[in-house]
Amino acid sequence: MASRMRSLLNDPDRYLQSFRLFLEKSTEHQSMREFMERQLPDVIASIGNGKSTINVLSIGGGAGEMDLLILSKIQARYPGVTINNDVIEPSADQISKYKERVAQTSNLGNVKFTWHKETAHEYESRMNTEKKSKKWDFIHMIQMLYYVKDVPATIRYFHSLLESQGKLLIILVSGNSGWETLWKKYGSFLPLDDLCSFVSAGDLPRMLDSAGLKYQLYELPSHMDITSCFIEGDRNGELLLDFLTETLEFSKTAPPELKHQLIEELKQPGCSENRDGKVFFNNNLGVIVIEP
Repeated sequence: MASRMRSLLNDPDRYLQSFRLFLEKSTEHQSMREFMERQLPDVIASIGNGKSTINVLSIGGGAGEMDLLILSKIQARYPGVTINNDVIEPSADQISKYKERVAQTSNLGNVKFTWHKETAHEYESRMNTEKKSKKWDFIHMIQMLYYVKDVPATIRYFHSLLESQGKLLIILVSGNSGWETLWKKYGSFLPLDDLCSFVSAGDLPRMLDSAGLKYQLYELPSHMDITSCFIEGDRNGELLLDFLTETLEFSKTAPPELKHQLIEELKQPGCSENRDGKVFFNNNLGVIVIEP
């Protein structure tokens, strides 16, 4: 039975459907927005000192919602400065939505956008082949390190591209989240096919300490309404289960015992809490800001 399970990333359309539903049902973006409003101004306080141009690299920029918020904070801190914003994003659909969002946003006259339809690894390979090593004042990787094969090597590479006052910002699920609980217990039963790795912000300090890097950590509270996951046959519930397990059609392809155990686990305090008859999954995030 287990051999029928396939990674959700094998079906990009279903992945995007489940991802959009996740954003709709969770406070993920609200939590990030709060961080961008409250803490980001301090993080970027010196990245552009004395510069007429600020270079920003977005890795896994998605549809651009967080990118544009970050750019607005950089614009507010460094008014009138030219910003070169390069975006690495493998999904053509996401790039298209990003471009639509830019077209509908005013006050971007001083920002030059360049999109690269490629993965972080493809970008690194291309730069190495072309013998280029452009330096950046601000690099951010928001919820994308799950999709690289070698997390420490990816962090080391992009950290090496920072300018002397630059910063590398990483956002992942928190080591104190329901994701961590779920992955530790069931990760080995799920079909990752080398397409995805279960990494959380809790794994990063060890990697960064061993690389001798300086960093700051922030914890962002977030939750997701997963009540529909417990309604047999509910389409939204099935999509959220796919997203939680990174498994295509998890409800239909998982062995019955695994499905039963995992759904029971989702109700436990290590993953979720019950409020007013609803089940809220612990979707806490960890932010890591790495110094040059």
